[in-house]
Amino acid sequence: MKKSFWALVGLVSLTWGCAPPAVSTGEDLTQYVNPFIGTDFTGNTYPGAQVPFGMVQLSPDNGLPGWDRIAGYYYPDSTIAGFSHTHLSGTGAGDLYDISFMPVTLPYVEAAPPLGIHSKFSHEQESASAGYYQVFLEDYGIKVELTATERCGIQRYTFPEAQSAIILNLKKAMNWDATQDSYVEVVDSVTIRGYRFSDGWARNQKVFFQTRFSVPFEKIQLDTTPILHNDHKMGTAYVARFDFSTRKGEQVVVTTALSGVSMEGAAKNLQAEAPENDFEKYRGQAREKWNRELAKIRVQSDDRKEKTIFYTAFYHSMLAPTIYSDVDGKYYGPDGQVHQAAGWTNYSTFSLWDTFRASHPLFTYTQPERTNDMVKSFLAFYEQNGRLPVWNFYGSETDMMIGYHAVPVIVDAYLKGIGDFEAEKALEACVHTANLDEYRGIGLYKQLGYVPYNVTDKYNSDDWSLSRTLEYAFDDFSIAEMAARMGRKDVADTFYARSQNYRNLYNPATSFMQPKDDKGNFIPDFRAEDYTPHICESNAWHYFWSVQHDIDGLIALVGGKARFAEKLDSMFTFHPTEGEDLPIFSTGMIGQYAHGNEPSHHVAYLFNKVNQPWKTQQYVSQIMDELYLDIPAGLCGNEDCGQMSAWYVFSAMGFYPVNPVSGQYEIGKPKFKKVELKLSNGKIFTVKAENLSKENRYIRAVKLDGKPYHQSFITHEQIMSGATLELEMCKEPGHIWY
Repeated sequence: MKKSFWALVGLVSLTWGCAPPAVSTGEDLTQYVNPFIGTDFTGNTYPGAQVPFGMVQLSPDNGLPGWDRIAGYYYPDSTIAGFSHTHLSGTGAGDLYDISFMPVTLPYVEAAPPLGIHSKFSHEQESASAGYYQVFLEDYGIKVELTATERCGIQRYTFPEAQSAIILNLKKAMNWDATQDSYVEVVDSVTIRGYRFSDGWARNQKVFFQTRFSVPFEKIQLDTTPILHNDHKMGTAYVARFDFSTRKGEQVVVTTALSGVSMEGAAKNLQAEAPENDFEKYRGQAREKWNRELAKIRVQSDDRKEKTIFYTAFYHSMLAPTIYSDVDGKYYGPDGQVHQAAGWTNYSTFSLWDTFRASHPLFTYTQPERTNDMVKSFLAFYEQNGRLPVWNFYGSETDMMIGYHAVPVIVDAYLKGIGDFEAEKALEACVHTANLDEYRGIGLYKQLGYVPYNVTDKYNSDDWSLSRTLEYAFDDFSIAEMAARMGRKDVADTFYARSQNYRNLYNPATSFMQPKDDKGNFIPDFRAEDYTPHICESNAWHYFWSVQHDIDGLIALVGGKARFAEKLDSMFTFHPTEGEDLPIFSTGMIGQYAHGNEPSHHVAYLFNKVNQPWKTQQYVSQIMDELYLDIPAGLCGNEDCGQMSAWYVFSAMGFYPVNPVSGQYEIGKPKFKKVELKLSNGKIFTVKAENLSKENRYIRAVKLDGKPYHQSFITHEQIMSGATLELEMCKEPGHIWY
């Protein structure tokens, strides 16, 4: 087996513990963020207010359930039925929408459930930017503005002269969510507190809150309904109405802090982060926080739309994971207990099947301190739940998707020298999780060298056997890399061997990875373009390339570079049959390539591996130009907690992590003439694209720090050294610089 990159070169520390370099925020980069991108078509994003990685995602809800409204908001809709404090960014899973407020004038407009109390609105009287959202509720003449801190949502309502009310609905639930219990109590004339407990995708979710009004409410009305299960009361659903006599132009600021721990925790969060009724102050702070983060990557362009697409993608990449501990460090764990994070911040909302590919590698450069805390969050989750997370949020393991992809995130951080997390415990957690024989076919994977398609377990009802095998093999390689670095040869040898299990599903007769039964027989009547229960949200075309850790081995399996190049060509030119009813996750199609879903994301970069880099440049250009747009339908697939956008951020800079734990980044084609990546060690990595234009999208020659460069990739060390990568662009394809 060839040695890894990490075994061949030394390690450059990220100096994670140093203060980040001073970042100039002279230019307001939030002007280039359009939160409406992705709110139409399949993006499933929300336009509301949030600070980077904030616990609060305060955003409007249209009030109707459905897959298009997974994030609460769907751009083609015309109603708003509340402003809730929790949302998921492009996950395809319908949950949250907690602590929903709705300002009205009396009498209010009410439709039959599920819409209920609502108002019409128009996009002409709606706007949003990073950390801010505003809309005019037409039925009531009320202007609503939203902003946020990490743990607080701040709303400002501008009322007409009227008998007005603010309604807090803890009963309403949408999509996969169901209220189990709730509570509201009055603390004083301007303060209330309570909780909403629910069950859905997040199991046994608990959200506590404390809310402060800027003016006293004149009257409060509490309506309660019993919540029944099998004819037995399991809880109470609260709907509270707070009445005000408002003058024309009178403003009421409503500030709400959340906690996953207790009402007392919410009160502490409110006092620490938003003690004043000063909407503009917190709006300004949110803008400053976003500018500080967005300024870590500077792009040079005269095209405002291109800058908007880039900085919106960068913005979207920082909406998740989310902070999930109170200001005092307390958080709710998967064991149902309250725990204390001492000296670190607990995070949640880890869409790891998606985000291990590009989001987390991006964080190693833009968020090394948070990366350290995220790894610590994984290790705490392991201690409290008995295994590393798969897709966790709000102290709950959803078991959504497959693999054990917390592993490559941990390994990438360790190999890059990030943080002070305990490496021995981290390796233990990785190995333990990879050896849970009763979980999702892992025992059979270890025994047979693959997951058979005809045997399921209680965690494996979706089958997805082929996909599980390939993803386990990649995660196993990651474990081996960490173990090798730590001098644990026994562990490394075991997992390097397991990482080759992908070979067991390769069928030379079809030249595809193909499901096998537990007797070793390939599934009959196989067609690579079919979508089957054995392949996760994809077909065999998409998943063939999911051997990111051993592309050279995959090339050899196929029969060499020429045959591999032909297969890559077919991937992008073998189009689905006209009129074929594709599944909802197969969007952004170029031939069989599906950019709208994650398994395809690295494939365009594989032309580099067969000495045809101009095809990488061609397809990366096409994807960026055609599938990322400055319109509400500007994302071709689910945002998936930042992965769709992180792909764009890397690709627009000109490089991408095909193998997220390799320390190597394949060179593609930058979107901008100059990009500066500001690093935590105070240095700046620069990419320059000479003669770049729409026509000049091909690379003729490459220099690194002024010297000719002859690799298809750049390395982590080179990035951290603050090197300058110079790409000479031209309009003729066919050039190879390595």
